[in-house]
Amino acid sequence: MQKNILNKILTIGIGLIWLANGLLCKVLNLVPRHQKIVGNILGDGFAKPLTISIGVLEIFMAVWIFSGYKSRVNAMLQMLIIGVMNILEFALVPELLLWGKYNIVFALILICVIFYNEFHLKKTN
Repeated sequence: MQKNILNKILTIGIGLIWLANGLLCKVLNLVPRHQKIVGNILGDGFAKPLTISIGVLEIFMAVWIFSGYKSRVNAMLQMLIIGVMNILEFALVPELLLWGKYNIVFALILICVIFYNEFHLKKTN
């Protein structure tokens, strides 16, 4: 029973991370650093529309997480996206990251939490 409760809490928390990053940081541009990261990697001319597009996709990810549909596929995709995104940022724009190169540590922790939540805590039928 406690595993089930922890799974639900972590699932909501993970979904809220995607929702906050997508809606608040990117779509509403409350954290302009995200648009600077996109601009430095993909070009300033496309930074705003690409940042908003990434934000919308992150909102869709949150909805998918909350829905529970194909949650294992979802968890694997989340881990892949977080890993690739953070490796690129680590290599290309570490000076724009909140914790610099240490951001990769927090990304790894989040990947481990997603893995633990989906593959160890979640009750399988």
